[in-house]
Amino acid sequence: MSPSRTPLHLAVALDGAGWHPAAWREPDARPSDLLTAGYWAGLVTEAERGLLDFVTLEDALALQSSDPAGPDGRTDQVRGRLDAVLVAARVAPLTRHIGLVPTAVVTHTEPFHLSKAVATLDHVSGGRAGVRVKVSARADETAHFGRRPAPGLRFDDLGDPAVHALVTDLFDEAGDYVEVLRRLWDSWEDDAEIRDVATGRFVDRDKLHHIDFEGARFSVKGPSITPRPPQGQPLVTALAHDTVPYRLVARSADLGFVTPHDAAGARAQVAAVREEQAAAGRTGDTVHVFGDLVVFLDDTAQAAADRRARLDERAGAAYTSDAHVFTGTPAGLADLLQDWQRAGLTGFRLRPAALPHDLERITRGLVPELQRRGVFRTSYEAGTLRGLLGLPRPANRYATAAGAAAGTV
Repeated sequence: MSPSRTPLHLAVALDGAGWHPAAWREPDARPSDLLTAGYWAGLVTEAERGLLDFVTLEDALALQSSDPAGPDGRTDQVRGRLDAVLVAARVAPLTRHIGLVPTAVVTHTEPFHLSKAVATLDHVSGGRAGVRVKVSARADETAHFGRRPAPGLRFDDLGDPAVHALVTDLFDEAGDYVEVLRRLWDSWEDDAEIRDVATGRFVDRDKLHHIDFEGARFSVKGPSITPRPPQGQPLVTALAHDTVPYRLVARSADLGFVTPHDAAGARAQVAAVREEQAAAGRTGDTVHVFGDLVVFLDDTAQAAADRRARLDERAGAAYTSDAHVFTGTPAGLADLLQDWQRAGLTGFRLRPAALPHDLERITRGLVPELQRRGVFRTSYEAGTLRGLLGLPRPANRYATAAGAAAGTV
């Protein structure tokens, strides 16, 4: 890689048969395999073949829907999915380098459970785990748990001050959730396990710590039941569309996904995250900001446009997305990525419109093009996901207080 050029980071977001709702009807799609381990292993292996930093795996607590506020009753699109964390754990032993970042809805789940699941993923992958924390305001997801009133929010209501306050509360709760995750990951010091057969001591109890978290939503004693992950802190990521989620990224995450539609939008969204990062006192921390794009890639721009039109016709509507939709060639996408990188983005998460077609165009078309330009790696150069992203392994917050009786078990 040319030392005079800033390298790009690349990830892909995997979801079902692809992000276009008619992708499952493509000739090379594998709809009968969507609920098999082999399907997901093949996709992640292909992403690793392209030397990508990581994959994210979509998840939710309700069936997929064309209506973001609730179920749509459709039967002509993919419905049903596997648990993202469990898929990542199944795929981990089959890969060696690529990061694995499952999505987890934090609004209705317990941080203690997720902390040990992601810590386990980090152990079984040898330090390649992360998590995308996701907030939910959907009434149908709330109804599965019965723990809180169902808000039933719609995007059209976001200008309402009461709705804004509720959304802010949900994201503040997510911030507390991440804080609990991080404290639990630190609740075992790195050398807490002794494993000394001669003395019969397996663990040093003085190096396991209560986290004693008390917040508006959570009261968590700790420690975790899972030793500290190999990365110390697995990667925490979040998708952000506006000021409130930008604040979550800036305060709590290692990496945020934003959805600009041009270079000017990218510049503005990066600036907004950096402003919140400064307000949170994290100016000295590396917080990556990745741009999300849906991609339709082919050898010619016309072929990509024709394929998108065919998919739209099958779906009965033109495809739209919260993210920018790129339709064209790998070289054209490389131009766009470099342009947006100059606007301040440190990387990109690409959403393949159809699988495996667009994933293979990323790994076998876009990646070689970026390599020719000297802006993408030609081999993996780190053994952990944090290492791939240039993030340090954090010190354990409790180790500095080792021996203090108030913090030990």
